Amino acid sequence: MNIGRVIGTVVATRKDETLIGSKLLITQPLNLRLFPEGAARVMVDTVGAGVGELVIYASGAAARNAAKRSEGAIDMAIVGIIDTLNTDKSWLTVYGIGDGKEDEFLE
Repeated sequence: MNIGRVIGTVVATRKDETLIGSKLLITQPLNLRLFPEGAARVMVDTVGAGVGELVIYASGAAARNAAKRSEGAIDMAIVGIIDTLNTDKSWLTVYGIGDGKEDEFLE
């Protein structure tokens, strides 16, 4: 699973029939310092997330299972809404996520 922030919505009147009834949201993947990492993605929302919320998302078979569409055209799905996120900042540096200058962003 990964962390992301919902940054928009998608309305598609014509889509694969396995997506009918699915809410589609544009989500920006984030690193553990909550900074953007990679390109934004369109994901199926399984939990009722909204724009601006910090979310947990899954990909592949886990996403299809969460959406209860094992044969669906689903690659990524939002599976949780994050209320609180706590990290030990000393480990972030060990794993090469930033140089510590972004600490004020998390606080």
